[in-house]
Amino acid sequence: MIAELPVYAQEALLTTLSDGREAAKARDATRLAELVENREALQMALDEAREAHAEAQARFAELQEQQAQQQALRDTLDERQAEQGEALTAVLNTLTRHSRELRDALADSWIAVGGAELPPSLDDAEVLRSAHLEALGDALISLTAETGRAVAFEAPVADGNGEIATREVVRLGDLMAFNQGALLERGAEEGMLSRMSRTPKKVSKLLADFQAGQSERLALDPTRGEVFDALARRPSLMERFHQGGAVGYVVVGLGAIGLLVALLQYGYLFRVSVAMRRQRRDLNRLRQDNPLGRVLLRFWALADDPMPEALEARLDEAILAELPRLERGQSLVKLLAGLAPLLGLLGTVTGMIVTFQAITVFGTGDPQRMAGGISQALVTTVLGLITAVPLLVAHTALVGHGRHLARVMEGQASAALAERLEHRPAPSTSAGSERHASALA
Repeated sequence: MIAELPVYAQEALLTTLSDGREAAKARDATRLAELVENREALQMALDEAREAHAEAQARFAELQEQQAQQQALRDTLDERQAEQGEALTAVLNTLTRHSRELRDALADSWIAVGGAELPPSLDDAEVLRSAHLEALGDALISLTAETGRAVAFEAPVADGNGEIATREVVRLGDLMAFNQGALLERGAEEGMLSRMSRTPKKVSKLLADFQAGQSERLALDPTRGEVFDALARRPSLMERFHQGGAVGYVVVGLGAIGLLVALLQYGYLFRVSVAMRRQRRDLNRLRQDNPLGRVLLRFWALADDPMPEALEARLDEAILAELPRLERGQSLVKLLAGLAPLLGLLGTVTGMIVTFQAITVFGTGDPQRMAGGISQALVTTVLGLITAVPLLVAHTALVGHGRHLARVMEGQASAALAERLEHRPAPSTSAGSERHASALA
């Protein structure tokens, strides 16, 4: 390093080192002169040096004794290990491996939450001792007892909004833990718990009542949360409806329109039925608020002596004029009832196309990629069938009720025609009916 410096730098560095050495010699000479002149200080320094030397010798002797003890302990362990042989060494290795695996497995279980102790680690054990077996056996017995015990403790819990607070948590063995009716899951941090995004309503009610002491019943999941998770992930009725997509919305919209039309028409037929029933009880006072009254008013307003064929034709004309209002909406309801399954089939085909497109892009390795198309395919079919069934029932009810009213009207009209043809006196009508008849004539 010095050879690489310039000549003037080397000379300066050598001068500095020489000056330092001379200064150190001067300080030592001054110190020695002071000690020679001050014998008391010299004697004190000598005593201190002797005491330090004695302490060093005592420490050296202590270390030698400790080394001898450790060597004796090592010889004893070697003798014991030699006595145990390969069999006990293999047992120790097996216990060490299983203890490590058990600790790793239980670290993510619910038993490790709430103060339960894990089995001891045997990684540092060199020789198998009875104390190791006893400690491992006691730990296993304690953990087995914890699996059948309900424990309440305080722990930090994060809710759905991310707020963390210390809350009372109930742990049921190694199955699950919950807080105020909400199932918990292990958080990202050590010792942190968080509420699951969704808990089944019935399960939440049972857990909340059990924690509050209002009930002794609770819901258990022997699959360690898989069943509860499946129930929580099960979509609601509205979520299933949205899975149908645009085709599902169209099917349900058309079904709602058909049911509304059927309901309005059925209400009209019910009102007409009530009015016709009231009219049949009083045929001498004909009214304009029902088809039967209007038909009979037009019939009695005809000339007194027409041809029988003309009377019958006029009567049929009056009946046919009332039938469109009785049959109103039936064709639309029938059309929507037949259209709904076809639209559901269209949604099924569309969903299968989406599924095959996902298979083409992502393959069949991830089923979740195909779940959307399959859900749409199945939900639209279900929506089409669910929509068609009530529409068919409504159409049948409308047709049956309308035909019944038409038959009643035709029967009364036929009776009136027979009475007219037999030259029976016409029933007396009110002044208002006569005015209606004259107006119709």
